[in-house]
Amino acid sequence: MNSGMPENYLEAAVEIALEAGKILREEFDRPAHITYKGDVDLVTQADKRSEQAIVARLLKYFPEHSVAAEEGSGQEKASEYRWHVDPLDGTTNFAHGYPCFCVSIALAHKETLLAGVIYNPIYNELYAAARGQGASLNGKKISVSKIETLSTSLLCTGFPVHKRLANPNIHYYWDFTLRSHGVRRDGSAALDLAFVATGRFDGFWEFGLQKWDTAAGKLLVEEAGGKVSDFAGQPYSLGGPVILATNGLIHEEMRRIALEISKRDPSAPLRR
Repeated sequence: MNSGMPENYLEAAVEIALEAGKILREEFDRPAHITYKGDVDLVTQADKRSEQAIVARLLKYFPEHSVAAEEGSGQEKASEYRWHVDPLDGTTNFAHGYPCFCVSIALAHKETLLAGVIYNPIYNELYAAARGQGASLNGKKISVSKIETLSTSLLCTGFPVHKRLANPNIHYYWDFTLRSHGVRRDGSAALDLAFVATGRFDGFWEFGLQKWDTAAGKLLVEEAGGKVSDFAGQPYSLGGPVILATNGLIHEEMRRIALEISKRDPSAPLRR
């Protein structure tokens, strides 16, 4: 494998995501083996098996690269290339038998995302993107929706499993629900972003996400013609306090309303 070519990075990510997806599918049919990180943050055997398989294959193909993985089995290297791995995004859903979860793998060179893959093994949906080459779903090109107004949009968001009282999102959820066709909360930020990329949702926002939650999805949205920023309109940096991803057409309307809400809510990040 010629690791100098971005398209080969994508090929590797696709292969590894499919392998990890098989593990998740196997584990989904078994009784869940659950442990906890803190009081309510779940970890399953599926998380661990999936991550072990992903990290092992990445380090085999790209031994000089850094790998940042949610469950901590990644490796830090003196490299400008970093893989962001979420072996099971939607762990709570998985543990409860709700079939909304995925594998998310992305590669960045410094701060530039090069390739990203999100795979839902239950519905066999593989989302893939490489910088400058567009985005696809099961090999077919995808693009964001053409909805032009918030009032006719379907949105999505998410809430944390811990420190919920400190999270300001309920204010935004309420307001955006009243101003749109509705807001869905499916419990997988990576899939939410993939759904924006393919036009199922018109906009997504969330607070406090980790880099592995958003890396692949951010690239998918951008390569599908959408826009990703923070509420101030600045480019979204992985791991930043808030992400806003839309089809681009409703972006400024959502951003303006988010700013209005933040001024009413002193706990919102923009007021700090």
